[in-house]
Amino acid sequence: MELLKELREDAEKIFASAVHAVDPYVAVKDQIDLVNRSLLTIEDKGIEIPLERFKSIWVVGGGKASAPMAKALEEILKDRIRGGIVNVKYGFVEELRYIELVEAGHPVPDGNGLKGTERILRLLRDSGKEDLIISVISGGGSALLPLPAEGITLQEKQQITKMLLACGASIDEINTIRKHISLSKGGQMARAAYPASVLNLMLSDVVGDSLEVIASGPFVPDDTTFLDARKIIDKYGLRDAPESILRHIEKGVKGEIPDTPKPGDSCFKDIHNVIIGNNLKALKAASKKAEELGYRVLLLSSMIQGESREVARAMAGICKEVIKSSNPFPPPLCILAGGETTVTLRGDGKGGRNQEFCLQCAIELGGMPERVVILSGGTDGNDGPTDAAGGIVDPLTVSKGIKKGLDAMDFLIRNDSYNFLNSVGDLLITGPTKTNVMDVIVMLIR
Repeated sequence: MELLKELREDAEKIFASAVHAVDPYVAVKDQIDLVNRSLLTIEDKGIEIPLERFKSIWVVGGGKASAPMAKALEEILKDRIRGGIVNVKYGFVEELRYIELVEAGHPVPDGNGLKGTERILRLLRDSGKEDLIISVISGGGSALLPLPAEGITLQEKQQITKMLLACGASIDEINTIRKHISLSKGGQMARAAYPASVLNLMLSDVVGDSLEVIASGPFVPDDTTFLDARKIIDKYGLRDAPESILRHIEKGVKGEIPDTPKPGDSCFKDIHNVIIGNNLKALKAASKKAEELGYRVLLLSSMIQGESREVARAMAGICKEVIKSSNPFPPPLCILAGGETTVTLRGDGKGGRNQEFCLQCAIELGGMPERVVILSGGTDGNDGPTDAAGGIVDPLTVSKGIKKGLDAMDFLIRNDSYNFLNSVGDLLITGPTKTNVMDVIVMLIR
């Protein structure tokens, strides 16, 4: 029991190091310099923007980590910022002087997000060649920057979002649909801002750091089409989606509605897109912390995807191999991975992808030697519609449930991982972290 306690404490320290490494405030402060109050530079990207070219600087954006990014910009540029509007998740706020924060709904968009996005689009359309727009975009931006296309209501957009989440669609697929039923996504903010110059700062929450997928790429060229959106509808059998959405997508396929702006469009001529933090950066910091704590480290990948339960079985299998044969490396070993899994809802329980991952791992670890701990958490501190970041489990997790009369498999079948892990004290609770670079998995074996 004492060894498991130490392992759990180490796992939480390693996870905390990963989260700290992608603090959005620190990332902006570290990367953006203002030389002689006149030259904005991002040295490692080779970007130099002479501010004397512009009469006004405006800040816009959206995402769970966008408020700290905006705060850092205010401290760098001070009163050079004329104003701005940034949509953030409820509670994910900072005290700002020049930039207005609009708190809105996530993961399901709400009326506040709609109003904030309308105001952002109005600001962009009113800008001109003598304006510099600085955009702060992070995970959650897709839901926080909603502006449905003509003829589609916010409620209908909420309905299709829930349907896509429930059927296990990937974030790429969800964003493809969002872009084509929206007026703000898929490069459409770039279209609105033209001919202003734009510096688009992004904290990546997507596998592979695809620029067009982060917050559905409001300032990035869109390679997807209305035809791609229709194929996703067909793939998951979503023909019971709102008629207005199906009709809008069909009009787009037929060319009756302009598609999102593509690579080479003139509206992207004066736009710089910059990633300031990602999952790999978090994993490298976690690796460094694990080594400090005395572990060998195996960093598997920052691009883990797939059904949460299946990924959990594979990860638990690696732990079993290490314990049985010291392959690929002997203990003490820290195995790290990151990315974003998906959950296909089959029950009416409460939980998130990290909690479901951990509950499946707990079932796989049952009966194993008490020298392995698995943690999986969302770097934003929120896993699904819960107050938990994820979970932290070991070979005793399932037996603790049995003592309370709880059947772990029954909870898993009902997608009720939160209530099981909460009952046995194995939830990972961090509170909002104000960052978001997907999930981090920490597996420790002694």
